[in-house]
Amino acid sequence: MGCHEFSSELYQSLRTRVASEHFYFWLNALMEFSQAEHCLTGLTDGNYSGAISAITDALKSYQKGLTSLTAASTPMSPLVFQCEFVKLRIDTLQALAQLICTCNSLKTSPPPAIATSMALSSGSELQRCGRISQQMKLSMDEFRSLASRYSDLYQSSFDADSATLRNVELQQQSCLLISYVIEALILDPHTASLQDFGPLSSVQAECKYERRMQSVFNLVLDEVESLSRKHPPVSYLHTGCLCDAVIALLKVPLSFQRYFFQKLQSTSVKLALSPSPRTPSEPIPVQNTQQLTLKVEGVIQHGSTPGLFRKIQSVCLNASSTLQSKPTPDFKVEPHNDYFSTQFLLNFSVPGSHSVTVEACVVDESGVQWKTGPKSTVSVKSMEDPFSQNLRHQQAGTQAAQRSVTARFQ
Repeated sequence: MGCHEFSSELYQSLRTRVASEHFYFWLNALMEFSQAEHCLTGLTDGNYSGAISAITDALKSYQKGLTSLTAASTPMSPLVFQCEFVKLRIDTLQALAQLICTCNSLKTSPPPAIATSMALSSGSELQRCGRISQQMKLSMDEFRSLASRYSDLYQSSFDADSATLRNVELQQQSCLLISYVIEALILDPHTASLQDFGPLSSVQAECKYERRMQSVFNLVLDEVESLSRKHPPVSYLHTGCLCDAVIALLKVPLSFQRYFFQKLQSTSVKLALSPSPRTPSEPIPVQNTQQLTLKVEGVIQHGSTPGLFRKIQSVCLNASSTLQSKPTPDFKVEPHNDYFSTQFLLNFSVPGSHSVTVEACVVDESGVQWKTGPKSTVSVKSMEDPFSQNLRHQQAGTQAAQRSVTARFQ
């Protein structure tokens, strides 16, 4: 519901009334996260220095909460999704704070007097802005990287509930939105296209938080479109609009209780590779003129409620080698009674030690591929066959003799 001040007090009173220290650290982490989000609730438009202070306070609580969340992890419940989501939230807040500082630097450190002449001589309009253009380029790349990391987290969360996945997608789209605004207002207004950053309204809003996020998306896009038509690029109005977009996103309180991975279904894939080495450290020997048939067998394991959110239609297997030049095509196999099997024909023409990795991904009934893993690795030692080795030695000896005769006559 976004009442973080009340929820932090509630978590604080409950954390000492649980039966294990893992539960204590879990509730303590939620308390810190609520306090962090509460720091952002008092933001006001135009108060950029206040936004920096609020983000700094929020980051302090987030770092404490992440430490407590790590302590709450157990082998049975490693909290991988939660830890990665919080790390992404921390990195996103840091990127937003840096972006506000970059925008403010246009006022505190304006472009040099020769910036206009440099822009005319180089043919680059961005030279008029001074060093802020390079800082904006780095900031845009950082938000694109964050969006990619959110996408990876989404694809690795096959067992997550739908609300959690919608929230991850909204966080990804907020990063895409900021990167688009940077390009549209400052870096390249003429070629910036929203289609390059993916759809920003694909999430079907089902609660107040999601509706508020999409409302902010639409508001920011309308302001960017209006401003880019009326004013020349790289003005104080543009950097102000960019900071206002950051504050508008921060003012929407992030909820954890509803969007923090309700793992009501459990799915895992187990792989077995053959041939397998006699000992884990011993590589599989193969001659470089031969091909190795690598058989992959797997079993899909379910929890008490299989297929609650989504079901597995097929399993996609990919085999790769550290020294293999040609990429191995993916194999899609449909499991039968949760069992699947396939074979890869691998060529190791280059002698040496190879590390072969087989990675599994699952494909649901909608055709969406999920990076569930696992990855299995075997070592292969490719050796030159005796006939080729003797032939190479004979050729080397013949060439050495010819060079010796040539040198004697000279």
